[in-house]
Amino acid sequence: MFGKITERVQEIKREISAGNPFGEKVILVAATKMQTAESINEAILAGVDAVAENKVQEFRDKDGLLEPCPQHFIGHLQTNKVKYLVGKIDLFHSCDRDALAEEIARQSIRKGVVSNVLIQINVSQEESKGGYEFEEGKAVFERLSKMEGLRVRGFMAMLEESTNVELLREHVRKMRGLFNWAKTQADGIEYLSMGMSGDYRLCVENGSNMVRLGSTIFGARDYGKKE
Repeated sequence: MFGKITERVQEIKREISAGNPFGEKVILVAATKMQTAESINEAILAGVDAVAENKVQEFRDKDGLLEPCPQHFIGHLQTNKVKYLVGKIDLFHSCDRDALAEEIARQSIRKGVVSNVLIQINVSQEESKGGYEFEEGKAVFERLSKMEGLRVRGFMAMLEESTNVELLREHVRKMRGLFNWAKTQADGIEYLSMGMSGDYRLCVENGSNMVRLGSTIFGARDYGKKE
């Protein structure tokens, strides 16, 4: 129902308005998978800081239909589809392997732009998730930071589904430590993207400054619905 999205966005914005324990603003990214342009536009007008797709085709289908708003990409990205996004995406969250970083860099140089990326870390060491190993984080940061056409802006990670709150906190704090280290190495390191609809409060409380919310904003997805 029109209006519910606005209410949810405003409620979340109030909730995160105090920032995180480090005094940083928490960026609200609307994860727009399977949402209509109308619903996304309501979220934009309600005040989300950015919108993000996780499939290239959905991004292309909605391109040009949305109100002005920073566009992020949060899904696993195949290298052969990078060309459709470079120059249009303000921040790539899921730079999870060297081959992808190299292709984003190559397409960025070809188009005369610099692409902002977050390095995805598999902090929970789950086989089902992409990303670099946590122990590789510093070396990966140093390597990708030297690539022409890329600008590393921080890190992204996803927590596992677990009832062990202390373990989840530990993972966020580990990522915050890596993020703090990176800030001492280069300018422009601004974003630790951690937190989805089920765990964003825990992530913010332990140092995340960017959350990616879908169902909390739009309601439960209807996977039987065709857009």
